[in-house]
Amino acid sequence: MLFWICCLTGVLLLLIAGLSVKIILLKKSADEIAGEFADRTESDTNVLIDISSRDRHMRRLADSINKELKKLQDDRHRYQQGDTEVKNAITNISHDLRTPLTAICGYLDLLDKEEKSETAARYLKIIRGRTETMRQLTEELFRYSVFTTVAKGTPDEPVILNRLLEDSLSALYTLLRQNHITPEVSMPEKRIGRMLNRNALCRVFENIISNAAKYSKGDLAITLDENGVITFSNYAPDLDEISTGRLFDRFYTVETASANSTGLGLSIARALTEQMGGKISALYDNGMLTVRVEFPG
Repeated sequence: MLFWICCLTGVLLLLIAGLSVKIILLKKSADEIAGEFADRTESDTNVLIDISSRDRHMRRLADSINKELKKLQDDRHRYQQGDTEVKNAITNISHDLRTPLTAICGYLDLLDKEEKSETAARYLKIIRGRTETMRQLTEELFRYSVFTTVAKGTPDEPVILNRLLEDSLSALYTLLRQNHITPEVSMPEKRIGRMLNRNALCRVFENIISNAAKYSKGDLAITLDENGVITFSNYAPDLDEISTGRLFDRFYTVETASANSTGLGLSIARALTEQMGGKISALYDNGMLTVRVEFPG
């Protein structure tokens, strides 16, 4: 009787050992699939998942994932191609519109010098305003397509966030004065350096500050900390949490904003920030709009 108990115990131990090895191998295969999948989704490659396991169930799982991965890669390539085509089309259209718009502005200048009735002068003023809005929109479309395309191929260089932020404020001094805004700026004495695209970063800062000028009621607080986090805060009672969540959408404008708003400024800022490996977000709390930009060291 004892002999059979020992035999049964031995068989059970062998089964347990076999199952343990099987489980270990399955876990290894699962880790392989997870690692391969993460690598394929992060990189632009056509290489599919390949695992060392010979277990038919795990290989079947890998094959199923490969089929979906192939669809995902095809969709990504179609999106990238379509996005490039759209940007090229925007660039070409906006460039083609520049010439007739310049001619229209020239003729409007000539009409301003002619004698005209009060009604004609009023209509002419409306036409000039709409033409200027269209000109700005065309210019922003051109800048959007150019900046978001060219910036990808421009190498990074050492930049000092403190200095570039000061330069951007100086460049927009006239705009801030026109809107009766005296910004409160807080920066550390320590120079905060990063490897970034200088022109793209200037565009990010200028677009955010320009946006603040549109919505602010005369205040603007800008803070840079030693971790490379820049915040732009201003009182914006015309906004709410819903509209704040859409500020980075292309062509989105708040109804109460200036008629000259194109809805591309913050969209460009987001695209450029993400291209440089940074993060940008907007928060609305008790009437205060805060745009936060972060470039990790």
